[in-house]
Amino acid sequence: MSALFGETRTRVAASHALITDDGHVPSALPDFKDATPYFLIAPAMGADFTQLLIRFAARGSALLPAGELETALYVHAGSCKVRIGSESKVLTVGGYAFCPADTLLEISAARAGTAVTCFRKVFEPLEGWKCPEPVFGNAAKIKGKPFLGNPRALLKTLLPEDFRYDMAINIFTYEPGATLPFVETHLMEHGLLMLEGQGVYRLEEQYYPVKTGDVIWMAPYCPQWFVAMGDTPASYLYYKNVNRFA
Repeated sequence: MSALFGETRTRVAASHALITDDGHVPSALPDFKDATPYFLIAPAMGADFTQLLIRFAARGSALLPAGELETALYVHAGSCKVRIGSESKVLTVGGYAFCPADTLLEISAARAGTAVTCFRKVFEPLEGWKCPEPVFGNAAKIKGKPFLGNPRALLKTLLPEDFRYDMAINIFTYEPGATLPFVETHLMEHGLLMLEGQGVYRLEEQYYPVKTGDVIWMAPYCPQWFVAMGDTPASYLYYKNVNRFA
């Protein structure tokens, strides 16, 4: 897009937003070394969670202190070491982790060009249930399941599906021409990152062309629908809040 005339595909509305990389503005945080944070979705825009992109230089590191926020992260470029409490693992592309609230999270030893997306929210305890445990994994080891029986739209669920966890992160992959089967309208809020491919996303009454690297915020009850377009599959990573009363 041309900056000369102030053009951008970015749009921010009351109940949704499309954030494109031409408008990313870096921030600075303590305990980030050779690591640049970008707050792409945040409570300041009306969201109840934060979607944070961190880009690393060689051997970069980032420390996210223990507190009321829990964090799910996904590595979509490069590699890094992730430490949650006393446990640590090296994550490569497709690697993901979940850090419970009140637990120190450290990302270190990053390769140059490493990019990590973090979803952070205030943990909501559920009476009678234990707190969630740390999770490490890689999306490549999870088999996608046909969404509502459609083998051309595959869903990977990355975090455990039990009531201890009040957030989910999933990966949806569509063959060209595949769609969400209906316009969804629901309680859950979404943060989304296009991992590959392209398509069109309906948000409320607007239709947006989207491609790799785009970020989308969907507030509760924002009508939403997607169709994959082009010659290759389209895939996106998304967050949603789950398993709690409204």
